[in-house]
Amino acid sequence: MNAIIAQDDDSLAQLDQLANLAQDVIRRCSAAGASAAEVGASIDTGLSVNVRMGEVETIEHNRDRAFGVTVYFGQRKGSASTADLAPDSIAKTIEQACAIAKFTEEDPFAGLADPARLARVFPDLDVWHPWNLDAPAAIALGLAIEDAGRAYDGITNSEGASVQSGESLAVYATSHGFVGKERGTRHSLSCSLIAPDANGMQRDYWYESVRAATDFPDAASIGGKAAQRALARRDARKLDTRTCPVLFAPEVARSLVGHLLSAVSGGALYRKASFLVDSAGTKLFPDFVEIVERPHVARGQGSANFDGEGVATVDSDLVRGGVLQRYVLGSYSARRLGLHSTGNAGGVHNLVVASNSGDFADMLKRLGTGLLVTEVMGQGVSIITGDYSRGASGFWVENGAIAYPVEEITIASNLREMFAGIAAIGTDVDRRSSILTGSILIERMTVAGG
Repeated sequence: MNAIIAQDDDSLAQLDQLANLAQDVIRRCSAAGASAAEVGASIDTGLSVNVRMGEVETIEHNRDRAFGVTVYFGQRKGSASTADLAPDSIAKTIEQACAIAKFTEEDPFAGLADPARLARVFPDLDVWHPWNLDAPAAIALGLAIEDAGRAYDGITNSEGASVQSGESLAVYATSHGFVGKERGTRHSLSCSLIAPDANGMQRDYWYESVRAATDFPDAASIGGKAAQRALARRDARKLDTRTCPVLFAPEVARSLVGHLLSAVSGGALYRKASFLVDSAGTKLFPDFVEIVERPHVARGQGSANFDGEGVATVDSDLVRGGVLQRYVLGSYSARRLGLHSTGNAGGVHNLVVASNSGDFADMLKRLGTGLLVTEVMGQGVSIITGDYSRGASGFWVENGAIAYPVEEITIASNLREMFAGIAAIGTDVDRRSSILTGSILIERMTVAGG
């Protein structure tokens, strides 16, 4: 307990040091003639251990520092960064940023975030949980995870198990007087195993990612789930080309939400590189679809009091009643579009997709006969046109029960049709991401065999 308290005090002291440095640099930028300036500084530390077949493969300790400064001379902008916090390096970084700004073209949309929208209160989001884990303990944990999976009959090889623990300290400050301090922890456990079949080898994995190590499930369950997933893929078949309903498992379903985010992000919109240009206020989904941003969830993977520009984060609807309510904007893209920042510079913060159905078993029943997708591959998604075509693997389902595994297939449609064709969203939410969704059932897609 004393070690944890000391670690806590040390992190707060380091944050104060970074904040003091950031404010000093902003003052120096102003003295150099900059009309505005912003500074981001961070320190990331961590431990990573990988084991394979009962042996230690790698042990890595990291301590990475980053410091970036952006200056504005009117509407001209210059940025420079360094990983060295020594005084000489900081001085050169300021000098380089100022030199760059003096030679860039004016951009009427450049500048700091609106001061009126900056965060003023910083509640504790319960995201700081250091893990007092040394290398020997991490090795023992990794071996236990892998051993649990290798104990399953049919598992003959392993790609290894991984134990990772990380802490991040970050400060963002601007010449508007804003100083935001953040600290957070992320820990993960994973395992990847191999099972032979008549066609060669099948591989699958599982992982868990948490803010607090006390939230991990039993280590053996991670290896066990990786083993079960690998064994379930044995003797996979191909499918002939057909049209059928498709159920995306939760860990894959969040990619569909990710495509929506890409299409409604400011950069894609002001470049006219999205199939959802001018779609705010448009019905894209069935009435039951609700997607809400909840940035202040305790221990949330994406929880934050402010975005990458210091703008306060707030609960906000993205989709309500199937209708797109807004875009996902930082200050620059908002100005380009004649709108206001939505507090999403750097991304979204805990996007919650509401369910209208039951658990995974219920979703299989809703699927009836069709394809369950557990993995997608390739980059065959066009945000410009909405066309969707990706390699996939998973299981063929008949009458609500898994019949056999399938592989080397392609699933295809258009994102606009897929969004409109969502038939159900399950309660089987995957909580390992900042996008919180259960499995998603699409009424109809084209499935092409290999």
